[in-house]
Amino acid sequence: MLQFFRFVCMRCIMAIVTLLIVTLTIFTLMELSPVQYGERCLTFFNFYNLPNPYEEPVFIRWMYWVKDVFVHGDFGYSCILRTRINLLLGTKFWISLGLCLSSLLLAYLIAIPVGIYSATANWRALNVFLRFFSYLGIAIPNFLFALIIILVWSNLFGETITGLFSREYHDAVWSYDKFVDFLAHAWISIIVLGWSATAIALQTVRALISDEYGKPYVTAARARGLYGQQLIWRYPARHAFGPIINSLGFDLNRVFNELPIVAWILTLTEAGALLLDSLVGSNDQALASAILFSLASSIIVLNFLTDIILAISDPRFRRGLMG
Repeated sequence: MLQFFRFVCMRCIMAIVTLLIVTLTIFTLMELSPVQYGERCLTFFNFYNLPNPYEEPVFIRWMYWVKDVFVHGDFGYSCILRTRINLLLGTKFWISLGLCLSSLLLAYLIAIPVGIYSATANWRALNVFLRFFSYLGIAIPNFLFALIIILVWSNLFGETITGLFSREYHDAVWSYDKFVDFLAHAWISIIVLGWSATAIALQTVRALISDEYGKPYVTAARARGLYGQQLIWRYPARHAFGPIINSLGFDLNRVFNELPIVAWILTLTEAGALLLDSLVGSNDQALASAILFSLASSIIVLNFLTDIILAISDPRFRRGLMG
């Protein structure tokens, strides 16, 4: 128990150090922003009679920024849009995170049972179809898949399916009716983001199960009288889930990387659309940095939780992680 507690503390310290390195990287990129952006920020602070952070040394400004983000959850001001970044983001980042996590959940709800069945069943036609689906999912990018769905839906039903809310709920406060309306619109985004994620997860699950299924310990278990689902879930599936769980942080990052362009095509009003506009349109470095930091924090927290889950559930990972 003491060893596990030491492991959790070490992983927590590593997560915090990683997060500090991320903040330093993001802040450095903000400092390397074009001169025009810096001039607009100075004008903004002077016009609203706000404390001018550019009067302090770079390291001091970074420390103040880290303190505001970690302690107060305050990302400061958007000098371009002339308002607080927290007001701009609001629930938008949580909506984006929810869409990404939902798409991953959809991907693995499909990939795990289908991948296991494909790896253990001698059905050649199914394997050929799944291989074709995987290659198709990787070859067709998510934004093209979104365009295909939009065109097919509009031709079949004569209506568009873009956006996350109906017009009457767009600026309304959150309520049960608004949440139901959000779910009625969010499914298209989840399916589009989960398109390539499902294809990749399917190949991953199938490869891991196939590798584990042919190992001697499975043959020995079969010799002891274990067959069917009991054999699969007790040995190869259990051992294959470790790498899958360990890759969730990477999968979340990959899905979010695809979100901005999908958000632009589906006219979504969330952090992905804000990130694309801040990087390409308005050159709002402060807003882009806040979104990137929020994403990095989510990935670091997810990796921390997966390490804890693996240490608890799998003796092999527990020995490898704790030493």
